Order: sequence, then structure tokens, then C-alpha cells
Amino acid sequence: MASQKERTDTDRRSFLKLAGLGTVAGGVALVAGEKAAKAAAEKPSKGLGYRETEHVKTFYETARF
Repeated sequence: MASQKERTDTDRRSFLKLAGLGTVAGGVALVAGEKAAKAAAEKPSKGLGYRETEHVKTFYETARF
């Protein structure tokens, strides 16, 4: 049977291991969240509004400003 001191040391080690893993998991979640935000920002919106289509590009090339 393990003594009280050995059990306490083991519990502390387990806590520190879990705390370290929690920090790593938090960092991974942060990086993954940044990548998802960048990917969402790069997608063109499907809403109504100004879009530079081929027709508009042709107009810009032929217009004299």
C-alpha cells in the first residue's frame, strides 16, 4: 500500500501533466481559430453588391478616365 507522501507526489505530478496538456491544447485551439478566421475572410461573399465581373473589367479597360 502506498504511503500518503507517495500518493501526494503522484497527484501533484498528474496535476502538472494535465496543466501542461491544457496549455498546449489551448495554443492549438488558438492557432486553429486564426486559420479558420483567415479562410472565412478570404471567401468571397455571395451577397448582392459590387462584383468585378468580366463585363465590368471590359468597361474599365475601354473607359477613358
